[in-house]
Amino acid sequence: MRKQALFLVLFLASCSVATPQPIASQTSAPTFTPAPQTSTPQPTETSAPVLIPAHEKYTLDTTIDYDSHRVTVNETILYPNHTGQSLEALTLLVAANLWQNCFGLTALNVNGAPITDYTLSAHRLDVPLPTPIEPDSVSELHLTFSLSLPYMDQVNSQRARIFGYSDIQMNLVNWYPFVAPFMDGDWVVREPWSHGEYLVYPSADFEVNLTFANPENIPVVATSGFPESSTRYTLTDGRAFAISASRDFEVSSAQVGDVTVYSYYLPIYKSAGEAAMKASAQAVQVYSEKFGAYPHKTLSVVMADFKDSMEFSAFYFHSRSFYDLYDGTPQNYLTFIAAHETGHQWWFDQVANDQALHPWLDESLTTYSEVVFYEALYPDLLPWWWSYRIDYFEPDGFIDIPVYEGQNADTYKYIVYLNGARFLKDLRAEIGDDAFFAFLRDYFAQNRGRIAGEADFFRVLDEHTSVDYSPVVRKYFRNR
Repeated sequence: MRKQALFLVLFLASCSVATPQPIASQTSAPTFTPAPQTSTPQPTETSAPVLIPAHEKYTLDTTIDYDSHRVTVNETILYPNHTGQSLEALTLLVAANLWQNCFGLTALNVNGAPITDYTLSAHRLDVPLPTPIEPDSVSELHLTFSLSLPYMDQVNSQRARIFGYSDIQMNLVNWYPFVAPFMDGDWVVREPWSHGEYLVYPSADFEVNLTFANPENIPVVATSGFPESSTRYTLTDGRAFAISASRDFEVSSAQVGDVTVYSYYLPIYKSAGEAAMKASAQAVQVYSEKFGAYPHKTLSVVMADFKDSMEFSAFYFHSRSFYDLYDGTPQNYLTFIAAHETGHQWWFDQVANDQALHPWLDESLTTYSEVVFYEALYPDLLPWWWSYRIDYFEPDGFIDIPVYEGQNADTYKYIVYLNGARFLKDLRAEIGDDAFFAFLRDYFAQNRGRIAGEADFFRVLDEHTSVDYSPVVRKYFRNR
């Protein structure tokens, strides 16, 4: 009973010489020479359409002073207007500004024109434009800003502190301004809450050029991006670019096809660090077969100096508490939360959703992905998983609730994560395995790179079954 109580506390809290991350070898790009023109081309009556990027690109030239906990950034945003309307202003989200005396914006311009009449309030930055951005055109924003990182105080905080620094680790998460998604005629800006997530991310490409103020004592760095060189990292079609750095990290790696899974941990946790890496590598293989291919070149698993696990693109933090309690078997929190956080690379990074208003869309699917993981690799442990992970907490309640609806962090997770897994279990039993997994694959394929909603979920589901599953929906949803 004491062990159960200890794991209950942990659940309620959740989502050698160091070796640098290996650098991929580089090859020179081929050079193409255009054929010489022998005559002057004649004008045509219609010009070829101008192709614009599918989504934003963020270039972050970043300098970190590890010892003084300061960061300076020159940021460039290429923003293609796919809203279908002319925009006279842009709204950016700046989560770092929620921390007192943390975020300092020193310069902002749009298409070379300085902007001084912007409004920055809490995590919202409204930028009036010197000229409107017309549909199907691209604008370029430049921002220069600095961060004075907060200390990650885990004792006096209501929830896990992820952004900032501790005695052993520096974490940059939600650290740069990004353009809010534009949906249904407005910018999607949600308010932070005591639990759950609130940011909604568009799909974007990233290039992070990283330097350190003290190059003679550089920490080991884990990032969301692929290491193009020792200082340049790239990520394509991601949601959120995260960085963690520590002078104490040791690194292990495993290969799954063309994907490299890295694990970053303190040396005393080598066994647990390699187990987390193994579980994530196994999950990448299982989920790629069941849902669709993993899209990135790397996945970084980072031991967290806080009481939570948390996902970002091609990257997740794994609570140090789970490393402490690892028992050498797959029958523990270290393993199934590793499977959970890896699942977020499908149900968050690739298929995004409004995490504040419809959190079940990623958390229920990701929790149920743990079932898919154990079913494929450790089927004898499935009864234990359902009993220990779900049924012990007796989850109940409608799962289609926002994070703001009165419940505390514990009740929220019982409903959205655990009862959400029960919903998917009952749905699978109702429509059958073939239809269920065909639906999940198609839901992933149709919504990859998008911000999906509940209507998308049920529309794709209806394309794969004629079974009347409405009794299951009435049991778990209040608004359908």
